[in-house]
Amino acid sequence: MEYRQLGSSGLKVPELGFGTGTFAGRGPLFSAWGDTGERQARRLVDICLEHGLTLFDSADVYSDGAAEEVLGAAIKGRRDQVLISTKAALPTGEGPGDAGSSRSRLIASVDAALRRLGTDRVDLFQLHAFDAATPVDEVVTTLDDLVRAGKIRYTGASNFSGWQLMKSLASADRHGRNRHVAHQVYYSLVGRDYEWELMPLARDQGVGALVWSPLGWGRLTGRIRRGAPLPPDSRLHRTADFGPPVEGEQLYRVTDVLDELAAETGRTVPAIAINWLLRRPTVSSVIIGARNEEQLRQNLDAVGWALTPEQVARLDAASLRTAPYPYYPYRRQEGFTRLNPPLAG
Repeated sequence: MEYRQLGSSGLKVPELGFGTGTFAGRGPLFSAWGDTGERQARRLVDICLEHGLTLFDSADVYSDGAAEEVLGAAIKGRRDQVLISTKAALPTGEGPGDAGSSRSRLIASVDAALRRLGTDRVDLFQLHAFDAATPVDEVVTTLDDLVRAGKIRYTGASNFSGWQLMKSLASADRHGRNRHVAHQVYYSLVGRDYEWELMPLARDQGVGALVWSPLGWGRLTGRIRRGAPLPPDSRLHRTADFGPPVEGEQLYRVTDVLDELAAETGRTVPAIAINWLLRRPTVSSVIIGARNEEQLRQNLDAVGWALTPEQVARLDAASLRTAPYPYYPYRRQEGFTRLNPPLAG
């Protein structure tokens, strides 16, 4: 397992992390993802550690906090062997203080996460969404206070737009506060919007990408193919509307090439899709998920090898979409591309 710097910080993270959205399985969305209990979670953690995967990502909204509890139980007795990442800001209730990134909410959220996880610190704490109602200076100052208190080590964001992330970084710089070192983003072969603005921003500002849903919300598992119906046991029947949409022909262009490369390389479709992501600029770690040992080992097979440049080019071509304005001129028109060559594909 390769270890990489998380953005411009001193924190080194494994190129693969493990997402705990499948832990506990409460609620309509997370029950469809999985229902991993403490015993099975401990076994999955065992396998991860055997392969050098030490980063485990969670959030307070995953199964109403129960995913953090299961993770805490699974790592009990070996806290110093792992890195814990968790998130807060999305609504966890109907009350006025049950959502957002106000000072009181963040302090309470971090304390609650520490209790559920059974630890005294979180290695990376990320804002799960941008809170337009709370001043950015208040958010940045509160996170800095939590770092100074030793409750969190590093801070990051998730699902921010370019201006939201840049405003947060500028506030931290202006006041001499700890700045975000990570941005947890959706990025996959069927979802390359990250490249249009967020990737150049990350390169410029030293923010490392932690990739969520690298298999396109479960579409790049090797079970979805052109001309075939959606498997009856696919979780997409229940979860497709929760995740990023993908146009059918775009999906099949990618799955056609993935099937070709699987035959050429002897690797699985998920391993190839994740391996492609690991070579993209600014990517520090790709967060994989698994409901069982078989899925976990399949995803772990994404490391330790590389696609050829020709194979990468085929995936690039199959997955490329025309960017919206103002981004498309920088891909299509010579004057724009000479001034701003694209970072990826």
